Amino acid sequence: MKGLKGKVGIVAGGGRGIGAATARRLAEEGAHVVVGDLEGDWARAVADEIRSRGGTASGFDLDGTSAESQAAIVAHAVETFGGLDFYHSNLAGGTGGDNDILDCPPEVLDKSFAINTRSHFLASQAALPRIIERGGGAMIYTSSGAASAGAPWQVAYPMTKNAIHALARHVAARFGKQGVRANVICPGLVLTEAVKQHLTDEYVERGLKAVPHVRLGQPEDIAAAVTFLASDDGAWVNGQVWHVNGGAQMRD
Repeated sequence: MKGLKGKVGIVAGGGRGIGAATARRLAEEGAHVVVGDLEGDWARAVADEIRSRGGTASGFDLDGTSAESQAAIVAHAVETFGGLDFYHSNLAGGTGGDNDILDCPPEVLDKSFAINTRSHFLASQAALPRIIERGGGAMIYTSSGAASAGAPWQVAYPMTKNAIHALARHVAARFGKQGVRANVICPGLVLTEAVKQHLTDEYVERGLKAVPHVRLGQPEDIAAAVTFLASDDGAWVNGQVWHVNGGAQMRD
């Protein structure tokens, strides 16, 4: 893709799954990538793999819910590679105990808010000044198809994922004239390590039957979309929510 060679980016939540696939793809396109993850050893392992293939990457311990940690990873990117051109905010979680509205403790909502909303807010506060210094760049947020699916078995996760959409539109509207693009990816059912670990074969089979496609998603499918949005090929996309789901939800 155009314009990624030599660019500097952060992939938060890059230790496995969608984030790891995205870090690899960005490096293949010539970007210098900082891989951040709460599991720092995972992040460093992905960075090591990228370097073994001839790419440029660094692994970093990141607690996305901490303003200090978000500031630290941005400072690391600037000090190591000279600046910051894009940030892929890819943190998600906190679904344990997230049942229907009458059976979801407030502390579950608080945890979901911290991981799925606060982390993206803090990433934006840390990254945007440095991206603007470079004359513009991209903020790319991972949301979820759950944000618009209307499922009966979750309430906190979809609520807190929806907030990311408002954040991205604010960033796009506020800083678009300064060259900043802000967009959201909503993955469908993607067969990451976590999905394979926690979902039954029966659930995965039902998911395949429900999607108008020959297969379910792979992390590389989302990585391709994120990489496009980070590249110069995505220069005219701003303030959008993209559903990358094989057709599971068909939306304007």
